Amino acid sequence: MPGPLTALPLPAFAARTASVGGSPIRDILSLTDRPEVVSFAGGYPAPGLFDTAGLRAAFDATLGDPASAARALQYSTTEGVPELRAAIAARATARGLETTADQVCVTTGSQQALSLLAGALLDPGDVVLVENPTYLAALQGFGLAGARVVPVPCDEDGILPDALEEIVRRERPKLLYTIPTFQNPTGRTLPGARRAAVAEIAGRLGLWLVEDDPYGELRYEGSHEPWLAAHPGAEDRTALLGSFSKVMAPGLRLGWLRAPAALLRAAVVAKQAADLHTSTVNQLAAARYLASVDLDAHVATVREAYRVRRDALLAGLSEALPPGSRWNRPEGGMFAWVRLPAGYDATARLTSAVAHDVAYVPGAPFYTGTPDHRTLRLSFVTHTPSEITEGLRRLGRALR
Repeated sequence: MPGPLTALPLPAFAARTASVGGSPIRDILSLTDRPEVVSFAGGYPAPGLFDTAGLRAAFDATLGDPASAARALQYSTTEGVPELRAAIAARATARGLETTADQVCVTTGSQQALSLLAGALLDPGDVVLVENPTYLAALQGFGLAGARVVPVPCDEDGILPDALEEIVRRERPKLLYTIPTFQNPTGRTLPGARRAAVAEIAGRLGLWLVEDDPYGELRYEGSHEPWLAAHPGAEDRTALLGSFSKVMAPGLRLGWLRAPAALLRAAVVAKQAADLHTSTVNQLAAARYLASVDLDAHVATVREAYRVRRDALLAGLSEALPPGSRWNRPEGGMFAWVRLPAGYDATARLTSAVAHDVAYVPGAPFYTGTPDHRTLRLSFVTHTPSEITEGLRRLGRALR
């Protein structure tokens, strides 16, 4: 009789999965998902500020009659429903960038747009330039695409154009990924003169620009800075990413991509392979919401609430943080960036913080290359000013 069969080992995972770690932010959130924790960790919009009634009415209207419901619950086009694409184009035009619906693809959050662009533009080994530090999920996405990620030197205002030009000439990168307005994780904003310089360099040296703008409508002070995509030299080479997550509701998972025609088409093909299309019912409800509600007025209310919360955080940092700490004053967005004094390690101190029922995100995972372990990111939008004050009191005890 034949002996027992010996099972062969399963084939290995793709090599790129071994080189890209999970998100420490998600790991932190799973540890702090308790009501007693004051979390400065996640970039979560304040749920108490969601326009629940307006969104409920939009969904009710979308599903309110058989013809509308049948369309909402059916498959749709990959690019997105015409009503929402037109509304997105109109909002972009109103913000100073002439846009048509044909230039827009609706995505399942702007995170998907980033993934689609990585699939459309990058081959294994291609060079991607990023700010340092930068958005962690972007680093994950580029890593999964097999790209080699190279940091561009930055200061407290962002990218240094002279350093960018030198690196572009040396590395011959495929694209630059940037969050020029209220950057994640630092909250900094790239000045207008530098934006013009970045656009000029990209046009002259043949570089794709991927401009991520999930926070741009959340400005609390200072002057509006035009998108990179609106600068001479950048018109035919910029993919602009936007999102409704921060101004409407993240649970809708609605983002958008504006790009030159050939790149948009390549991203649409990548999206067909990923998910066919973004949720039809969510798109139609969002389009109806935009047609019936003054979103700009709602965003103004959100901005004022977030401004007060930012000020509450900034007012309490000097007492909560050790002497010698430094932090910035973001003009908008969701995040403040902190650097602790010599001898402190923000990652090592997180355990103590969680034990004191407060949380933050250490800065180290946001870096490409050598991280600064003294840095940390604080999100100020989720909690009320009184909760922020209490959270800072706990943070001060944990750091001491």
